[in-house]
Amino acid sequence: MAKKPRIHHTYDLKDGRVVVYRGESDDVERRAKEHEADGKKFTRVVVTSKRALTDEGAKKREAEELARYRKGHDGKNPKYNKDDDG
Repeated sequence: MAKKPRIHHTYDLKDGRVVVYRGESDDVERRAKEHEADGKKFTRVVVTSKRALTDEGAKKREAEELARYRKGHDGKNPKYNKDDDG
Protein backbone atom coordinates (compact mmCIF):
# COMPACT_ATOMS: atom_id res chain seq x y z
CA MET A 1 0.00 0.00 0.00
CA ALA A 2 1.45 3.36 -1.04
CA LYS A 3 1.97 6.04 1.55
CA LYS A 4 -0.24 9.08 1.24
CA PRO A 5 1.68 12.29 0.51
CA ARG A 6 2.20 14.72 3.36
CA ILE A 7 1.91 18.04 1.59
CA HIS A 8 -0.95 19.77 3.41
CA HIS A 9 -0.79 22.40 6.15
CA THR A 10 -3.33 24.05 8.42
CA TYR A 11 -3.31 27.84 8.60
CA ASP A 12 -5.04 30.89 10.07
CA LEU A 13 -5.88 34.13 8.33
CA LYS A 14 -5.52 36.94 10.85
CA ASP A 15 -6.63 40.55 10.88
CA GLY A 16 -4.21 41.99 13.38
CA ARG A 17 -4.37 39.55 16.30
CA VAL A 18 -7.86 38.25 15.47
CA VAL A 19 -8.32 34.93 13.66
CA VAL A 20 -10.81 35.51 10.84
CA TYR A 21 -10.45 32.13 9.09
CA ARG A 22 -9.02 28.68 9.75
CA GLY A 23 -8.25 26.36 6.88
CA GLU A 24 -6.02 23.72 5.31
CA SER A 25 -4.34 23.52 1.93
CA ASP A 26 -1.58 21.86 -0.05
CA ASP A 27 -0.50 25.36 -1.15
CA VAL A 28 -1.11 27.94 1.57
CA GLU A 29 0.26 30.87 -0.45
CA ARG A 30 -2.02 30.14 -3.42
CA ARG A 31 -5.00 29.62 -1.11
CA ALA A 32 -4.37 32.93 0.67
CA LYS A 33 -4.42 34.69 -2.71
CA GLU A 34 -7.73 32.99 -3.49
CA HIS A 35 -9.18 34.16 -0.16
CA GLU A 36 -8.01 37.69 -0.90
CA ALA A 37 -9.61 37.55 -4.37
CA ASP A 38 -12.85 36.37 -2.73
CA GLY A 39 -12.88 39.56 -0.65
CA LYS A 40 -11.74 38.19 2.70
CA LYS A 41 -9.94 40.91 4.68
CA PHE A 42 -6.82 39.83 6.59
CA THR A 43 -3.38 41.19 7.37
CA ARG A 44 -1.35 37.98 7.58
CA VAL A 45 -1.29 34.22 7.14
CA VAL A 46 0.01 31.96 9.92
CA VAL A 47 0.78 28.28 9.20
CA THR A 48 -0.38 26.40 12.30
CA SER A 49 0.83 22.87 11.52
CA LYS A 50 4.48 22.41 12.43
CA ARG A 51 4.96 19.74 9.75
CA ALA A 52 3.23 18.65 6.55
CA LEU A 53 0.17 16.41 6.90
CA THR A 54 -1.81 14.08 4.67
CA ASP A 55 -5.02 15.52 3.23
CA GLU A 56 -7.08 13.53 5.74
CA GLY A 57 -4.81 14.54 8.62
CA ALA A 58 -5.03 18.21 7.69
CA LYS A 59 -8.84 18.10 7.47
CA LYS A 60 -9.00 16.41 10.88
CA ARG A 61 -6.60 18.97 12.40
CA GLU A 62 -8.62 21.83 10.87
CA ALA A 63 -11.85 20.50 12.43
CA GLU A 64 -10.10 20.11 15.82
CA GLU A 65 -8.69 23.64 15.66
CA LEU A 66 -12.12 25.05 14.79
CA ALA A 67 -13.69 23.15 17.71
CA ARG A 68 -11.03 24.54 20.05
CA TYR A 69 -11.67 28.06 18.69
CA ARG A 70 -15.43 27.75 19.30
CA LYS A 71 -14.85 26.71 22.92
CA GLY A 72 -13.24 30.07 23.61
CA HIS A 73 -15.62 32.16 21.49
CA ASP A 74 -19.17 31.38 22.68
CA GLY A 75 -19.58 28.54 20.17
CA LYS A 76 -18.90 30.76 17.17
CA ASN A 77 -16.51 30.13 14.28
CA PRO A 78 -14.02 32.69 12.98
CA LYS A 79 -15.64 35.38 10.84
CA TYR A 80 -15.19 33.67 7.45
CA ASN A 81 -15.60 29.98 8.40
CA LYS A 82 -19.07 28.89 7.33
CA ASP A 83 -19.31 25.44 8.93
CA ASP A 84 -17.86 23.50 11.85
CA ASP A 85 -15.36 21.33 9.97
CA GLY A 86 -13.82 23.94 7.68
